[in-house]
Amino acid sequence: MIFDTPGKISDRIWMVGRKEACAYIVGEKDEYILLGGAMAYVVPDVLVQLDQFGIAPRSIRRMVILHSHFDHCGMVPALKRLWPWATVTASLKSRELLQKPKVVDSIAMLNQVMLEKNGMTEDRPPMDLSFSAIDVESVVDEGDVLTCSDLSLEVLDVPGHSSCSIAIYIPEEKALFASDAGGVPFGDKIFTAANANFDLYQQSLEKMAAKDVHIHLAEHYGARSGVEGNRFLRDAIAAAAETRRDLEATYAATGDAAQTTAVLTDKIMAEAPPDFLPREVVAIVAGQMVNFIAKSSTP
Repeated sequence: MIFDTPGKISDRIWMVGRKEACAYIVGEKDEYILLGGAMAYVVPDVLVQLDQFGIAPRSIRRMVILHSHFDHCGMVPALKRLWPWATVTASLKSRELLQKPKVVDSIAMLNQVMLEKNGMTEDRPPMDLSFSAIDVESVVDEGDVLTCSDLSLEVLDVPGHSSCSIAIYIPEEKALFASDAGGVPFGDKIFTAANANFDLYQQSLEKMAAKDVHIHLAEHYGARSGVEGNRFLRDAIAAAAETRRDLEATYAATGDAAQTTAVLTDKIMAEAPPDFLPREVVAIVAGQMVNFIAKSSTP
């Protein structure tokens, strides 16, 4: 089953935000955790959805950033201003990055672009949605376990999409919150997002696939459960291998990173849903993957 609209996924998991930029609430009774940071423009949606789901903001004890890219932490500063009691949690590398002025300025600019694209201009702010440096108050690493109600949230170090990527596995739900480290679902295709290091990305996919996963939860285009959830990582592994072969072949034929990047960008944009990231951002992602392949191909 595919869940690509906000709502209940299981008795203790809800999707919030919008399908193209989503996050998740996990827990029950009076204790919940937000997994994923999405973008600033979905904050009003999240607040309405929590009210609809009967989840009091005061019961959200923690916000976990699974990696520090602009489309996965953009709403955290605004929510922290609204929920000062919620402990911001991420990897050590994310904490370091989210304090760097150059990184903060870049994230702020891209979130502002998305606010304007969605008609949320500065002259009509529903609330303060500006992005600022994020103070990561709690650092987690491989093997750490967070608790929420009677759930155990196991932390996995899964670099490759980014150097700071972590995933959360909840054995009680057989649920894996992989963010982009697991690939991005594009309908019946999976976009390989090996931005930082293709080798590590493929190794991280294998690592996550070793878990007993019945629910796979991405931060773009929702979650999969049942057959779709169980096979998602195996399909992501196959998609990554195919993407790598195509990149290596194209680069070998052209010998030119820029030309190969243009070919990959065109392919991604042709397959991507219309509400995916802007072409300029996709081109950066494509270029990062091509540059890794180009360096790996150098004798």
